[in-house]
Amino acid sequence: MDEITKLLQAIPQEPDILARERYFNCAVLVPLVKIDSQWHFLFQVRSPDIRQGSEICFPGGGFDDGLDKTLRDTAIRESYEELGVATENIELLRQLDTLVSPTGVIVESYLGILHIKNLAELQINREEVDKVFIVPIDFFVSENIEEYKINVEMRPYDYDGGVRIETFPAKELGLPEKYHNSWGVQQHRAIIYRTKAGVIWGITAEIIYGIMQKWQALL
Repeated sequence: MDEITKLLQAIPQEPDILARERYFNCAVLVPLVKIDSQWHFLFQVRSPDIRQGSEICFPGGGFDDGLDKTLRDTAIRESYEELGVATENIELLRQLDTLVSPTGVIVESYLGILHIKNLAELQINREEVDKVFIVPIDFFVSENIEEYKINVEMRPYDYDGGVRIETFPAKELGLPEKYHNSWGVQQHRAIIYRTKAGVIWGITAEIIYGIMQKWQALL
């Protein structure tokens, strides 16, 4: 077997995200519910005492290789744990686009239907979820979007007690001087939706925006 053949055998036929294992891999369910003959997205507000407390999000969480075979499993498991909806009442419709955030998180999201008649059927895990609410799909049209910019920079140092600590020895490595201090400052879009239940932003807003861009393109 020559080297090229070995190389091709080592490379998967379907490409993945480079260095995925270095990121935090998670999955979310984008739940649809039909209430009063109208389709809604369902959101949850995280409990105030947990990480990113009181923020609005979709049910989901990190991949657990002890419990999940795939990230699809993660989305279903987390939805069951957080919302208390039976797995047989979760119908996954389609996997959505992969989102790679500038904070080092890879999110696989799945559009699905919760087969419930009303929100009272949910048995919310109060340790993780403060409350849930629904918003009609047609609320998320372009005129309800606000857009801002967040700066993200590459910085080869940190500070500890006022002392500069080099985390990447750019000068010692002989790299150009522009890499000795902060560089590559980029502005990332921040999508905002203001709802009666609170502000939807960040990863959750980006997922919604991606769905609605495709949906509105068909109108």
